[in-house]
Amino acid sequence: MPGYGERRRVPGLRREELALLAGVSASYYTRLEQGHAQGASPEVLDALAGALRLDESERRYLHGLAQVDRQRTRGRRPAPERVAPATRQLLDVMGDVPAIVLGRRTDVLAWNRLGHALFAGHLDPDAPGVPEQRPNMARLVFLDSHVRDLYADWPDKARAVVGNLRLVAARHPEDAALHTLLGELSAKSTEFGALWADHRIKACTVAAYEMRHPLVGPLSVVQQTLSSGPGPVVVVATTAAGSPSRAALALLAQAVGPTAPQDGPLTGRTTPYGGRLTAPERAWPEPGPRAGDS
Repeated sequence: MPGYGERRRVPGLRREELALLAGVSASYYTRLEQGHAQGASPEVLDALAGALRLDESERRYLHGLAQVDRQRTRGRRPAPERVAPATRQLLDVMGDVPAIVLGRRTDVLAWNRLGHALFAGHLDPDAPGVPEQRPNMARLVFLDSHVRDLYADWPDKARAVVGNLRLVAARHPEDAALHTLLGELSAKSTEFGALWADHRIKACTVAAYEMRHPLVGPLSVVQQTLSSGPGPVVVVATTAAGSPSRAALALLAQAVGPTAPQDGPLTGRTTPYGGRLTAPERAWPEPGPRAGDS
């Protein structure tokens, strides 16, 4: 690549250099970057992705940005998100696996009892059934101290949430509720604002996290997103067979289960997660004020 003989003010490729690597003219690339060139071919987008060394998620994001104007339906409000009966049946049969159903804005549309206990046991278990009270996982991760403390490596979880929201924002550029959520998080969390300005893309399909649960202590989980196409997704948390984390989940299920024992060392002390804990060595902090509480 030819040099231009002058000192760079910022790191990275110049437009002319990127255009040269991708095999397009600098003027065409400039129009494309500014949104003035319509109908970029998949081959051109792949050439740009190769020049920028994008990973697969970033490559799909670039293609989505180029196609969004063709697929956009102007003036139509997004349809309300609902949980299909088949998805509710899936939650019911996954009694030993924490599972939640998330909408595209990370609103919690439904959860099973173990999903509620693992991810947000301090909240009302019936909240997802009331649209005005539905928890939002992105909001909880950044603004709720209980959920924030769940993740030993909170910055890693935060980056994943923001990277996924950027993918969603590209697919739904006219979703007013999504933009309201992004504005709220930017105003209330400087950390969110910094991550959003970084423009990182990350598809949250499979990720391993170390969690610090207030009832059962530390556990390692793999969070997986199950999707069958457009619409809500099911997020499950699994643990390795025979591991201490699997035992911790079993203890959590016992604590919140409908048939949890009513006697034992902690008789009379109902957990803030809706059940009773019978293991004497476990303890939990008293619920404190959450971010945003007055």
